Amino acid sequence: MDETPKVDEGVHTIAAAIGDPGRSKMLFALLDSRARTATELAIVADLRASTASAHLTRLKEERLVKVVKQGRHHYYTLYSADVATVLEGLLALSGATMPRFVTKYPSQLRHARTCYDHIAGTLGVALLDTFVREEWLMADDPDNTESYSLSPKGLEALSSLGIDLAELETQRRQLAVPCLDWSERRPHLRGSLAAAVLTLAKKNRWVVGEIDSRALTLTAKGRREMSTIFGLKL
Repeated sequence: MDETPKVDEGVHTIAAAIGDPGRSKMLFALLDSRARTATELAIVADLRASTASAHLTRLKEERLVKVVKQGRHHYYTLYSADVATVLEGLLALSGATMPRFVTKYPSQLRHARTCYDHIAGTLGVALLDTFVREEWLMADDPDNTESYSLSPKGLEALSSLGIDLAELETQRRQLAVPCLDWSERRPHLRGSLAAAVLTLAKKNRWVVGEIDSRALTLTAKGRREMSTIFGLKL
């Protein structure tokens, strides 16, 4: 019985945090798994920047959102899959439609481009999704994915493609870490493995670079072979 007030208080606190109209708009805008800046979330919630900042601080305190730092930029995402599940349940109960937030970028850059020495854009995000879904890469910490390790399954699959994983392990840089994609607002892969994948893609003529641009063009051969190997719908 002593625990009941604590449980009630905890539920009330979370419900109050979600129930505010401005904060709920921010949370539902993050339900598509894409990260947003504080400015974007302020626009979604129709709030002044200072007010939005206060709301985001409350959401961070209640572990409903977390901050992802990418260079000089700070992005917000939902804290966990559990938060997304609760929000989806509320949408189902209310019968409301999830709001959409659309960002606009040049289509070719958004689809595929280089980010230093690895693949970014829709293609880069899709590749990381595949590596995780197929369990080629396993998060070192499932609750806070900051790096990945190769599984035996991934070692076999990627070695069969001609990637020298033993050589990658000798490099001083990290093997596989997430890198927040500025157009997709979801992570693509960076690190020595990601660089090796880009090298492989260029060698096999799956992608070709554009002159004076970071854009990558996916070839017909690349579309066909990457669909077969990685199960991508390109």
